[in-house]
Amino acid sequence: AGKTTTIKMLTTLLIPTSGSATVLGLDVLKDSVKLRPRINLVSGGERGLYFRLTGRQNLEFFSDMYRVPREAKKKKIEDLLEQVGLTEAADIRVEEYSRGMKQRLHLARGLVNDPEVLFLDEPTLGLDPEISRETRALIRRLSEKGMTIMLTTHYMFEADELCDRLAIISDGRIKAMGSPYSMKESVRNDSIIEIEARELGEAQRKELADLPGVSAVSIEFLEGRQLARIVVDDAPTLIPTVAALLENSKVISIRVDQPTLEDAYIKMVSTK
Repeated sequence: AGKTTTIKMLTTLLIPTSGSATVLGLDVLKDSVKLRPRINLVSGGERGLYFRLTGRQNLEFFSDMYRVPREAKKKKIEDLLEQVGLTEAADIRVEEYSRGMKQRLHLARGLVNDPEVLFLDEPTLGLDPEISRETRALIRRLSEKGMTIMLTTHYMFEADELCDRLAIISDGRIKAMGSPYSMKESVRNDSIIEIEARELGEAQRKELADLPGVSAVSIEFLEGRQLARIVVDDAPTLIPTVAALLENSKVISIRVDQPTLEDAYIKMVSTK
């Protein structure tokens, strides 16, 4: 879609091939030296930390990189460790940290310079549900304290939970922009037919998408079964047609559901 590429350009890590961009009123190309001390970036995954150093030593190193004053550094690091719940693990090597602890340390690293804008590139990527929930709670607390955060994610529920304003990107272009509420309002008058089956594939998705009254179709492939969500304008009228079309797909269940942000996303990216 272009999410990570956009983040890299806005944080001066990648030179745009065309166009222009500003962050905090500064041009990302012409004013990169002025901009970098005022922003920070945290990416999902495990890169960006020194595993043979302790958590505290990592924060000391990155504080020095951002020229945090020596007299303020110690307290700053203690506060960050407490903020992300790593005080007791501060003097343990990062190589012994769990995946979730590493991600919390990543977030602490991203705060060493008190950034005016914090960029988060898929911060919960690859984390288990419990750790993802903890990470989102920490991000929410930062937002509530007034920090400006730009976050990329492909989890629609995460965008719905965390974002005040969001942009939907598809094929490198912004398809829609607004609040999660306004996005969901765009499908408020639609219905969702949700189908669980054992033999649903791309051929069936295309046939469903071609039906009159169908706006979008998504299929989630689960273990031994598939879950299709069909955005329609009149579910009761279309259910018999859909059921007949899928008579050989070993349908387990059919039900009508309310639209979500993910349904709005699917509809928007399906619209040419």
